Amino acid sequence: MSAFALSALTALATAFALSTGPAVPVSLPATVETPAVYDDEAGGNADADDPAVWVDPENPGRSIVIGTLKEAGLDVYGLDGRRLQHIAAPEAPGRDAKPGRYNNVDIVYGFELDGEETDLALVSDRGRDRIRAFAIDPDAVAAGRPPLKDVTAPDVAPVFAADEAEVDDQRTAYGLSAFSDDDDAYVVVSQREETRLRLLKLKDEDGLVGYEAEDTLDLPGTFTLPDGTDWTPCADPGERPQVEGMAVDQEERVLYAAQESVGLWRIELDDEEFEKPELLDRVREYGTPWTYDPAEEECVLDTDNDPGFGGEHLSADAEGVTIYHAEDGTGYVLASSQGDDTFAVYERNGHNDFVGSFRVGDGATDGVQHSDGSMVVNVPLGRSFPKGLLITHDGEATPADGDREGTNFKFVRWDAVAGAFPEPLTIDTESFDPRDVHWRPNRTTDPAAPVAGSARSHRAPVVRS
Repeated sequence: MSAFALSALTALATAFALSTGPAVPVSLPATVETPAVYDDEAGGNADADDPAVWVDPENPGRSIVIGTLKEAGLDVYGLDGRRLQHIAAPEAPGRDAKPGRYNNVDIVYGFELDGEETDLALVSDRGRDRIRAFAIDPDAVAAGRPPLKDVTAPDVAPVFAADEAEVDDQRTAYGLSAFSDDDDAYVVVSQREETRLRLLKLKDEDGLVGYEAEDTLDLPGTFTLPDGTDWTPCADPGERPQVEGMAVDQEERVLYAAQESVGLWRIELDDEEFEKPELLDRVREYGTPWTYDPAEEECVLDTDNDPGFGGEHLSADAEGVTIYHAEDGTGYVLASSQGDDTFAVYERNGHNDFVGSFRVGDGATDGVQHSDGSMVVNVPLGRSFPKGLLITHDGEATPADGDREGTNFKFVRWDAVAGAFPEPLTIDTESFDPRDVHWRPNRTTDPAAPVAGSARSHRAPVVRS
């Protein structure tokens, strides 16, 4: 073969590799971690899960991170990983009732509460099926005092359950993502062990935060495969394929939702209603037959008879989702591929083409395994994170404390993520301000969309081939 022909083939192979993403996930280190927490009696049954970043308007280097600990409540951290505040989850309201359990968290800026613009941390309380709201006090942050205060209205209703008895069945509020639209604020909440999503609108109730339902969407629980057979994802008896990780593109009004055993959905939000969902990527296990082992109480995949209908970038469970905003609708959608300890990166614009995958490996801290929640921020956050920050949950914080299994959160410089790819990802610290979001109304509204408040289970989803 001539040198010219070999050079041409090499160039073609390189171009193909860049267009489809690196064949092997790139690796990069975290620089900061939070203290490990332990899911045992001595550790207060703390199990880290989902982080959110509040950007300080006066001093971004003083920004804080809020992390859910499930039954142990919330922790608040500085950008150095140091714990600044701990908030316990609510106790059980009765002897046979479930206690509070904080699952996911997100931030809303400038919600008008009792006549004052107030930044809120919004939390899904899986134990009591509520949304909890915490006001963030910038003056307290500056003074080094505990900055979060519970401002949840005392009479908020369950998000999904019809009554308190049904709350204790624990098919309750699970995943959560928040967004603002002018003066209004909303949260999208998923239901544990079900396929349902609910859109809530926040309300000011005499200086406390309440909410009301705006719309409901039921994602599929059974799928017709390309060979014409029907397939239901692997689950315990009585459970349906749930969603947890979610993020709303605040400029484009698009919800990205990870249905754990299915894949990543794209759902447009129009006039605060769910539009037709589109499955933009599938987990590798999609379509694989399975059986349930009652002795081990787990599903067993029949990988020898995998029909090959799954995707190539996500290994179940598909988990935490976060969005990197850049100029003119560009940027990235990141999704945790929990089954292989990687993160898949998709283009934010166009058809959400796959870019590549990365993992957070050992470095100044141990690497990340079994990641649930994550959040990325594009703006500079002081000297430690001058080009933005990615925070991920680590489901296996090491070194272990004897036989105790720890979890925590890892802080990663965005420029470390961007620079690890063969063709570096975008770094844009100026085009998007999470504190000042402007909707980009560039989509076409579906004239056949149902009226507000109706359930959308009858709207057929789109599954990409």
